[in-house]
Amino acid sequence: MAEVKIQAESRTEFGKGAARRIRRDNKVPAVLYGHGSDPVHITLPGHDTMLALKTANALLLIEVEGGESHLALPKQVQRDPIKGFIEHVDLVIVKRGEKVQVEVAVHLEGEAVSDALVVTEHASILVEAEATHIPTHIVVSIEGLEIGAQIHASDLTLPTGATLAIEPDTLIVNVTAQPTAEQLEGETEGDAAEGAAAEEPVAAAAE
Repeated sequence: MAEVKIQAESRTEFGKGAARRIRRDNKVPAVLYGHGSDPVHITLPGHDTMLALKTANALLLIEVEGGESHLALPKQVQRDPIKGFIEHVDLVIVKRGEKVQVEVAVHLEGEAVSDALVVTEHASILVEAEATHIPTHIVVSIEGLEIGAQIHASDLTLPTGATLAIEPDTLIVNVTAQPTAEQLEGETEGDAAEGAAAEEPVAAAAE
């Protein structure tokens, strides 16, 4: 994964008021920490940060004014629940050659047999890899899989240098039979009956 260079400014103002002023200037308050060092409070350019964090586990080279630089991974990204803009970023400092544990997305490729329902039990898995060689995703082929087939973590082909950080028998993909129209109709009727039963006590209380 290529490093994304971002120019940062030192931050000396804190609190909600300061954070609002920073965001009004299209910037993002952030903090760098890790490796036993004191937290470094910084401000990041809003547009560049938004673009960089579109990639999961983005490796950032943070260059702070004054010549100080840090290699970092996003640890926590806080976004506005309505508008979606980035409100704050926690960054963890990493070193070249250091191994880290990160969640990596699982991408399915191919098609199972007809009438099969492919259930992704885990959309991402925890792996250990060098901070500078984190895989962007892990490809899982489901081509031609029969009903009843299962793919466990131990069945995955990981990129060179990456290892599993979860139990090998963790179920990742489960291939089952698609429900029939009769089964779906039965579930719908069952849900309707449960809903009616749940409403009965309310009606009695109203009387």
